[in-house]
Amino acid sequence: MMLYRLIVFLLAAFYWLELFRHLDPTAFGWQFRYLTIWTLTANLLVSAQMLRLSLGRTTARWESFVSLVVVMNMAVVVQYWRLYFMDPANVTSGDGPIWWKEYYLHLTGPILMWIDAFFLLGVFSRLKPVFVAVLALGFAYPLWAELLVHPLNDAPVGSVTAGLPYPFLNNMEFSGRLVFYIGVTAVNFVFVLVGWTIARAVAAVSAR
Repeated sequence: MMLYRLIVFLLAAFYWLELFRHLDPTAFGWQFRYLTIWTLTANLLVSAQMLRLSLGRTTARWESFVSLVVVMNMAVVVQYWRLYFMDPANVTSGDGPIWWKEYYLHLTGPILMWIDAFFLLGVFSRLKPVFVAVLALGFAYPLWAELLVHPLNDAPVGSVTAGLPYPFLNNMEFSGRLVFYIGVTAVNFVFVLVGWTIARAVAAVSAR
């Protein structure tokens, strides 16, 4: 368990630090414009805490926070690949994605986090704080994107506006973006129930 958590932590730290080597210093919000990087940062914090737990440096399990991060990873994986397969330009710009980064950020990293959450730590024992946290996230990221990132950046440029972090958002009117944000939050509530179901199933199998 400790070796696994060490590997997960080192990978998360490597990718988190790697992003600073290629950021645009003129872009407000740097890489934190993206929900994917909010999730990577949360994964890094969780992996550090889980490693400390294995080393006996803490007894704090952060169970509710880890449950939220499980949902964030589900949202990143499902929404990214859904939009990518519709049209890669929805979520990428310039020369396109760098495969070894994109697969970690949008697939491998989340899977590694889920393995710890469901099979090692145990999550979703309390649903109310997770629902509250998902609702708070549903307000926090759109407000960040619309009120700060949008007006303080001039790229990427879409057919309607510019400056929103993901290219497809700049092709939508505000009303369409609002519907999108509400829809994503509603799906995240479903992901809470999906996570709870998986956690209960894993616990039932482990108890046999």
